[in-house]
Amino acid sequence: MVSVPVKPLFVVVLTFSLLLAVILLSPSPQFVRTPLSSAPLLDFEIWSVKRLAEWRPCKWWLQGHLTPLPADTNGYIRIDCFGGLNQMRRDLCDGVGIARLLNATLVLPRFEVAAYWNESSGFGDVFDVDYFIQKMNGFVNVVKDLPTDISPKEPFRVDCSKRKGQFDYRESILPLLLEHHYISLTPAMSQRRDRYPQYAKATLCQACYSALRLTSSLEKKAVELLDAIPKPFLSLHLRFEPDMVAYSRCEYPNLSPSSVAAIKAAGGDKKPWTGEIAQSWRKRGKCPLTPNETALMLQSLRIPTSTNIYLAAGDGLMEMEGFTSVYTKVFTKSALLNSEDFTRMHGNTKAALDYYVSINSDAYVATYFGNMDKMVAAMRAYKGMHKTLFLSRKAFAELTSQGLEEEELKKALWEVHKSDFESGRGSALPDCFCEFKL
Repeated sequence: MVSVPVKPLFVVVLTFSLLLAVILLSPSPQFVRTPLSSAPLLDFEIWSVKRLAEWRPCKWWLQGHLTPLPADTNGYIRIDCFGGLNQMRRDLCDGVGIARLLNATLVLPRFEVAAYWNESSGFGDVFDVDYFIQKMNGFVNVVKDLPTDISPKEPFRVDCSKRKGQFDYRESILPLLLEHHYISLTPAMSQRRDRYPQYAKATLCQACYSALRLTSSLEKKAVELLDAIPKPFLSLHLRFEPDMVAYSRCEYPNLSPSSVAAIKAAGGDKKPWTGEIAQSWRKRGKCPLTPNETALMLQSLRIPTSTNIYLAAGDGLMEMEGFTSVYTKVFTKSALLNSEDFTRMHGNTKAALDYYVSINSDAYVATYFGNMDKMVAAMRAYKGMHKTLFLSRKAFAELTSQGLEEEELKKALWEVHKSDFESGRGSALPDCFCEFKL
């Protein structure tokens, strides 16, 4: 019989047990939670920040306490809409509110046919006309066709797009409507909506956020695109096209020769600002973010580089390798849709697809605060989807001018955007939405 000393055996067993426990309880290196990791860690993303306030549709609009429509109309108004789809949508929303303000009957709007936007589609090619008329019932009267005594006439044209200041439609436009009975109207960009009576504001809100639905064929295509994007995903509206950069008059060093040539061609006689003017312009947040800067900003928000990203953008984006070299899972409509279908689409229908995908994405981030961004943010707030954020070009310019780089810059950008997300800043416009403290 062989005897084994008890004490040495106990030491061996105890040592092995402790070693095994350390191995089992220690985190694997691939799961170590470190800031700015590419692992999908929700607790380090911007979306995990606790919000202090949210913008939601105002109750006075949703509850539909409407002033009854007068029995008689003051005339007919057609809204003439120009620009890209989201600019035209903005003008349409304003125009519907104006029609109610002036007690006018609304004729279906006219969308611009513009070679610049590669555009030939009208209102009925993008939006469901019957649905629009149905949803506006009780808010404003809408007709497809004019009465026979008016239909042969061309409308009296009224362009308010350049009017500024304390411009008032009832004082300036109502007399023209009563005189001519049928006018076409381009709304003023700077009209103060807070001067509208509540029934006109409610009409604007209803038109903008409840009554505009894509045609069934276009919505089918949009659903097809949405289904093709791997989930979950972030929709990114990135603006760095030649015309955008040329219009901003900002100077960017180290661009490729092809980008420089494209900007020069788009700008014509416009030259970038230089010296102190250029620095001041940039610090005011007037310069579009490059794709490389956008990638750095997303990293500062601790959004993993493995995130699925849908690129909601027009054609002609420059310097995209600066973004895709960091965020590699980038998807575009041109790659996901049937190439023949995509080629046949015009500017409005392409923009409508981006809009649909963006309001239904898990998160939305924009590098700009343009018409599409405002509409998407508001619709996401309307749907109760609050993972929406606008990247601060102003903060980026200010922080980089202070010499901040790499991790120090990312940390400072995190604090800026954390504050924005906490307060719900920029997530909806106050015209139809009210702030709710959480």
